[in-house]
Amino acid sequence: MINQQLINPRSIVVIGGSNDITKPGGKVLKNLIDHQFSGQLYVTNPKETEIQGIRCYQDINGLPDCDLAILAIAARFCPETVELLADQKNTRAFIILSAGFHEESEAGALLEQKIVDTINRVNGCLIGPNCIGVMNPHHTSVFTTPIPKLDPKGVDFISGSGATAVFIMESAMPNGLSFSSVYSVGNSAQMGVEEVLQYLDENFDPEKSSRVKLLYIESINKPEMLLKHATSLIGKGCRIAAIKSGSSSAGSRAASSHTGALASSDAAVDALFRKAGIVRCYGREELATVAGIFMHKPLTGKNIAIITHAGGPAVMLTDALSNNGLEVPHIESPELLEKLLPGSSVANPIDFLATGTAANLSDIIDYCDNRFDHIDAMAVIFGSPGLTEVYDVYKLLDEKMKTCRKPIYPVLPSVVNVKNEIDYFLSLGRINFPDEVVFGNALAKVYHTPPPAPSVALPGIDTAAIRKIVESSADGYLSPEKVQQLLDAAGIPRAGEAVVASAPDAVHAAKKMGFPVVMKVVGPVHKSDVGGVKLNVMDDNAVFQEFNRMIQIKDTTAVLIQPMLSGTQIFAGAKYEPKFGHMILCGLGGIFIEVLKDVQTALSPVSPDEAYSMIRNLKSYKIIQGVRGQEGVNEAAFAEAIVRLSALCEAAPEIAEMDINPLLGNARGVVAVDARIRIEAKGT
Repeated sequence: MINQQLINPRSIVVIGGSNDITKPGGKVLKNLIDHQFSGQLYVTNPKETEIQGIRCYQDINGLPDCDLAILAIAARFCPETVELLADQKNTRAFIILSAGFHEESEAGALLEQKIVDTINRVNGCLIGPNCIGVMNPHHTSVFTTPIPKLDPKGVDFISGSGATAVFIMESAMPNGLSFSSVYSVGNSAQMGVEEVLQYLDENFDPEKSSRVKLLYIESINKPEMLLKHATSLIGKGCRIAAIKSGSSSAGSRAASSHTGALASSDAAVDALFRKAGIVRCYGREELATVAGIFMHKPLTGKNIAIITHAGGPAVMLTDALSNNGLEVPHIESPELLEKLLPGSSVANPIDFLATGTAANLSDIIDYCDNRFDHIDAMAVIFGSPGLTEVYDVYKLLDEKMKTCRKPIYPVLPSVVNVKNEIDYFLSLGRINFPDEVVFGNALAKVYHTPPPAPSVALPGIDTAAIRKIVESSADGYLSPEKVQQLLDAAGIPRAGEAVVASAPDAVHAAKKMGFPVVMKVVGPVHKSDVGGVKLNVMDDNAVFQEFNRMIQIKDTTAVLIQPMLSGTQIFAGAKYEPKFGHMILCGLGGIFIEVLKDVQTALSPVSPDEAYSMIRNLKSYKIIQGVRGQEGVNEAAFAEAIVRLSALCEAAPEIAEMDINPLLGNARGVVAVDARIRIEAKGT
């Protein structure tokens, strides 16, 4: 766990310090000196007596006690150095910059584990190895530049990659973003992104702590921890954005069913972030832009006024907002128009021309804030062709941002022509969004990210019956009878059916159900692909003939008979994802899964609100609503089936994959027509 020796050390020693500031041991020391670390600073190097004006200890045994040690020495020397510092110098915080550990070889992994064991033994904390370090308002223990403005109200940033941390800061700093802390966790030998986020949550101070957290994650090792503390922080008024790299389909695991083929670990990341309320980003610029938006007043509605003196950027911003589900609503105000120069427009975008003044801008902002009730926020685009200075405009903008009730987002694109004026604006603690399209896309993403999902009270199901069925079954696909029993125990409606092993039994079952019926093979995974599904079987003779044909299909062990029902084919399923638990999926059913790939996911347990959101976020939602006179699907019944499927997975974590496809839906309800369940004991 992170401790005060790391956060606010009274003393720091750089092990392997150097006069050569092109080396990590030299640069980290220089950064500490240049940024005026207020505690005691020590340095060791067996070949030097003084480094960068500081007395150098050639023998580490001569060091005084020290809170924080920064190691910039070869990996093979780190374990014994850490042990000496921990046991003899009362060092309880360590940053290991060195590489050559588990990221390189098995021998390196053994060195790393020895270090972790030593630090754990003394209840210390370790950042790294193979990282750039840590910085906060108390110390800049990194060997890189740039060093951002370190402000307790800036952004807390945790990165799994040191180089990426540098590049993200370089994207953000020119636009005015400040940082409260930066943690580069490297190999995450003892603490990763999740543990640092836990510390920020458990030590959150509503008066002093930053309310914006940025994450760059390469591997989510503890999704439950990430979910818990992200949800908690957002509940305390924080906002979180994250990049999770490695989202390509190449990393998806192969699976033997429709659900498995669609559900990848990246889909699990999406579901986790959505459940936690984390805004997912896919690049440095997007992450920096979202962070800038977070530093403004929250957007409470989707109606945006675009205030501009340049038509082109306003059109591009309008497109970006509109294409992403935000609105740029029409405005009519003859009164405001009279206050502006001839040729101006207030229709929205509100264009007050290239010759518009600070006074014009002031009037427009006041009207948007106080008189246009249907406007929720303002984006102000103001640059310059380089003819005049625009300090007065940016000063006014700063003043209005202090006093207006609604958020104002400054889009100042003239980063060359009015560089000095923008620098002045940023010096006031403001943030600039120089690209209107990047800003518009990011604003929409922030707006559409849902808040954290509330805790879930799952519906009552027959857990005892479910456990009895699962515990008595071997790994693999369950028999149709057991699938039926599990659906019944979970309270998921299903069609009446019979599994038969002879033609006479097939005829008897069909007569009992009433014609027409559906016949399906039992055994093959993809029934349609092998000719194992027959619809609208109308009489005894047809049943007899179809049974004799189907039973000869390879791998067929029996034939399933069901009444022929009508409705829209929908789908619900589940897949166990290691570390994450069960992903619950829904979409259109039948062949549309492969054709449309229109599937929504959520991490179990799934609440009714999450289930409704899954359904309504489907691209095919209008089909579920009912379109062009066709009967729609009962959404409440569909959502109930999704929630009960989640409850089934919670009761039976051994379920590795499950498809209810199709789940037939109409205005009256939904009914499971076909289902497959595969269990694996290792899923527990």
